[in-house]
Amino acid sequence: MVTPSIFEMLQITNLTKQFKNLKAVDNISLTVQKGDIYGFLGPNGAGKTTSIRMIMGIIKPDNGTIKLNALDINTINRRKLGYLPEDRGLYQKQNLSEILYYFGCLKGLDKQDSKNRANLWLERFNLDDQKERKVEELSKGNQQKIQFIIALLHDPQLIILDEPFTGLDPVNQILLKEVIKEKQEEGKTIIFSTHQMEQVERLCNNICLINKGHILLEGSLSKIRKSHSEDAVVLNFSGRIDSSKLEVFFSDFELKENILSGILKKKKNEFLEWIIPQVSIESFNARIPSLEQIFIREVGK
Repeated sequence: MVTPSIFEMLQITNLTKQFKNLKAVDNISLTVQKGDIYGFLGPNGAGKTTSIRMIMGIIKPDNGTIKLNALDINTINRRKLGYLPEDRGLYQKQNLSEILYYFGCLKGLDKQDSKNRANLWLERFNLDDQKERKVEELSKGNQQKIQFIIALLHDPQLIILDEPFTGLDPVNQILLKEVIKEKQEEGKTIIFSTHQMEQVERLCNNICLINKGHILLEGSLSKIRKSHSEDAVVLNFSGRIDSSKLEVFFSDFELKENILSGILKKKKNEFLEWIIPQVSIESFNARIPSLEQIFIREVGK
């Protein structure tokens, strides 16, 4: 038996869930370290939300284990978890203060503590002048901020955020990122599911890319990007390229004037044999690809 590291916050082993003929999650295993911001990525229908709901105990796995601090997650106090779901579930007819006080008490806070914490968070998110308004009167962005506050109100150890930037303008996205980084500095562990690859690159140390219930990539973001650099190229040239044929050689590419960059899906020598008769090559170099480029390549295989 392997003794878990004291730094392991969440350990998922051989997790599986099937709905009738659809295997939504197929035998996945991953480890999230304490204090990490962990990116959980994948296209729609990949199995991300199903996995998150199993962690939260909303649905039960068919097979596999989920451990938090080396303990079966079904035996721990759920108040250690904070969850921002992708789908909003706020009571539209209630005002903000009532909702926040209610969820605070639901998570084990006494009434006064719940009120004090809610007021601090409302002020932090510039909502203190709207706390008596009903939810239905708020913008989508402000409703999203309320859901985020609910996830953090009881100071959980593990925070799971499913598409947290939905509906937020750039200013509030920055505010949200500041809070996420602050929580990491406090030693909290954050699992962060999103389609916004640029946010993942700014925030996450480690990632898991899942598709059709299977893990495609898992581990250090920097190592994953470097491991894909062999197929990521940039070509400086003079002349004209038959751009209609580029999709044959690239899973993702960008052509701007005399610079072609992208992720090759064929061998370099095959590409060079095709391109050399068309143009004069000034330089041809490998580069570290973006996470979005890796995502497109891996999911599109």
